[in-house]
Amino acid sequence: MANDRKYTEHEVSEIFALATNAGTASVPAPVEQEGLTLEELQAVGDEVGLAPQRVADAAAAIDARGAALPRRTMFGAPLSVGRVVDLPREATDQEWQFIVAELRQTFGAKGEVSSHAGVREWTNGNLHAVLEQTADGHRLRLGTKKGSALEIATMAGASFFMALIMTIAMVAKAKTGIELLLPTFFAVLGGAGILSTRLRLPRWADERERQMEHIGDRARELLSAPREEESRA
Repeated sequence: MANDRKYTEHEVSEIFALATNAGTASVPAPVEQEGLTLEELQAVGDEVGLAPQRVADAAAAIDARGAALPRRTMFGAPLSVGRVVDLPREATDQEWQFIVAELRQTFGAKGEVSSHAGVREWTNGNLHAVLEQTADGHRLRLGTKKGSALEIATMAGASFFMALIMTIAMVAKAKTGIELLLPTFFAVLGGAGILSTRLRLPRWADERERQMEHIGDRARELLSAPREEESRA
């Protein structure tokens, strides 16, 4: 199977867990930040006695969950998370309600449901799930972004700007010592906001990605069965 996409550290761990029939598995080799290709995974597996086909089959199972969308970043940390899952067929109205119920339970949010031009959508703030038709079939598109991080970044930028302006004004007036405490305070406040956001974003992104994987798995499992009217035919 030709596969040039790179698997993340989380996906690599899952692939080797599946390939070894284990519930969990540690990555048997360091994973570069940009991930590993299937060929590189097979090379690593070969070192620990795993047949290339077992690794390929495990990777195919991960691929069936859908592709993770590239993350937008801020301060070197993820700001957005998304996933696109190809579905076996179109969902019925009742199946869509089942998916919505799973979304509400998984994300702990009621959200709002809408439908337009054949597209079904569930939204809760920046978080959204969209059922749509493509040229090749049907898919579920999931995505979100951390809106509060942008607000914190704006406030931090404002604090740094105020600190800079105040410092320039005080230096121009030859003020030193205790007068510089106020701009220092604003600078520290901005830095603290950036640091706390930088530390929280990776955990937030990993959690959302796991939740989206779960939703994708449940949607594919639900729609893998034939439509009810087809099963009675």
